[in-house]
Amino acid sequence: MNDIRRSLAHQGLLRPQEGRVLGGVLAGLGRRFGLGPWTTRLLFVLLLMAIPGSQILVYPLLWILMPSEEMVRYTSPVAPPAAA
Repeated sequence: MNDIRRSLAHQGLLRPQEGRVLGGVLAGLGRRFGLGPWTTRLLFVLLLMAIPGSQILVYPLLWILMPSEEMVRYTSPVAPPAAA
């Protein structure tokens, strides 16, 4: 599991400390792809309406696998990507 978390952190997929509503998954995805957190949340809801069900399984899985910014900062030599 740590290898997966390291890989996600290396790719810039981190749950931020600020801007979280629930687990920070959508805020982290938005930051990674250059979208605002609310834009990402809106897209998530629209996708959920178009293809119901799968996102409800994906969100908790990403919540478990995506490392928190704070955890990466204190436990891993991989630094979070610089903000653009």
